[in-house]
Amino acid sequence: ATTHRASADLQQVASDEPGDTIYAIDKVSEEVLIAGLEEIARAAPIHLVAEGLPGGSLTLPRGTPDGSCVWKLLVDPIDGTRGLMYQKRSGWILTGLAPNRGADTRLSDIVLAVQTEIPLVKQHLSDQLWAFHGGAVTARRHDRIARRDRPLLLSPSKAPSVAHGYASVVRFFPGARDVLASIDDELAAALAPSGPGKATVFEDQYASTGGQLYELMAGHDRFIADLRPLVGAELCCHPYDLCTILIAQALGVVLTGPGGSALDAPIDLEANMAWIGYANPTLRQAIEPLLEGALRRRGLVP
Repeated sequence: ATTHRASADLQQVASDEPGDTIYAIDKVSEEVLIAGLEEIARAAPIHLVAEGLPGGSLTLPRGTPDGSCVWKLLVDPIDGTRGLMYQKRSGWILTGLAPNRGADTRLSDIVLAVQTEIPLVKQHLSDQLWAFHGGAVTARRHDRIARRDRPLLLSPSKAPSVAHGYASVVRFFPGARDVLASIDDELAAALAPSGPGKATVFEDQYASTGGQLYELMAGHDRFIADLRPLVGAELCCHPYDLCTILIAQALGVVLTGPGGSALDAPIDLEANMAWIGYANPTLRQAIEPLLEGALRRRGLVP
């Protein structure tokens, strides 16, 4: 889409939805998504839940009662819209497929997750990864110039500390940045103190939850905490942003909610979700008590 439309056109606001702003580039992706699913749905009806759809969902074939749908499909057609539309960083298509249990269907019901990179116009390589529940992760790297794929091996960091690595507390949108930054500074000082003129912990405010999960899976990042719901931020992570956690978990990334709770939510577009990701269990053991203490001192958790 970005090769056929002026960048300025794709940056226009298409609509303001309750969960997020929908830009013109999002509308392009939704049209392609529905067209691609209509043929598949003839064999097994689908209840599609996706950001930007009128009412937030539709059934395919169109008009099929929700109770007659075999599958519930949760999709973020473009995660990382802002970075992609300005050609700053890749976006991601996030997809989670679950047996349809109506309103009771949850992220934990997802049996197939697929995460597909949307590359920049100048970028000729892009990655795709997927996993079935209980199975191994498959990943491949596509070369747009050579028009061929090759296998891709992803491995989260095995480092026992965040020293000289990337560890971030999410604050890429306005709202309570002072509180979030203070938590980040407190953790950095405790986990990897540095002397004057030195920095031993780095951060990466990648404005894409799928992109952040990829950075954990690829071994680039060691720790990420998205605490926005706890500090009352207006723009937060939603279930569709986390519909591919099955892949990260299959690779050994540890993902939790606040307090170490299981990371789960209804399959909808509204729920605000806080999440914490650790590249390995050793990092969780080192960081989690410090993080929980920082949250308690600020009155953000009991």
